[in-house]
Amino acid sequence: EVQLVESGGGLVQPGGSLRLSCATSGFAFRYSPMSWVRQAPGKGLEWVSDINSGSSSTSYADSVKGRFTISRDNAKNTLYLQMYSLKPEDTAVYYCAKGSRGTYSARGQGTQVTVSS
Repeated sequence: EVQLVESGGGLVQPGGSLRLSCATSGFAFRYSPMSWVRQAPGKGLEWVSDINSGSSSTSYADSVKGRFTISRDNAKNTLYLQMYSLKPEDTAVYYCAKGSRGTYSARGQGTQVTVSS
C-alpha cells in the first residue's frame, strides 16, 4: 500500500521559514518523480514543485520560485520542501504526491501551513 505522510507544517509569521517532510512507503521511492501540491482555502489544487528520481531536475511554480526548494533523500524514502520568505498567500494545506506535475497517482493527507502575523 502506498503511503505518504507529510509533517512540518504550522503557523509562521510572514517572512518566516518552514521545512516540510514527506515520509513514504509501499513503493519504489527512488525511482519515482515526486511533487508538492497545495490547496488554499476555497481554491483548487495548485502544483508547487516537482523533482525527478535522481534529483537532477526540479521545477517550481512561478509563485514560489526563488523561495522554495524541493529535495529528496532516496536512502530515507523522504521528500522535503524548504520554504523561505513565506507570504500570507502561501497559506494552504500542502500535500506530497507520487508522480510529476499533473501525473499524480497518490497523495498524502496533507499538512497545514498558515502564514500570518
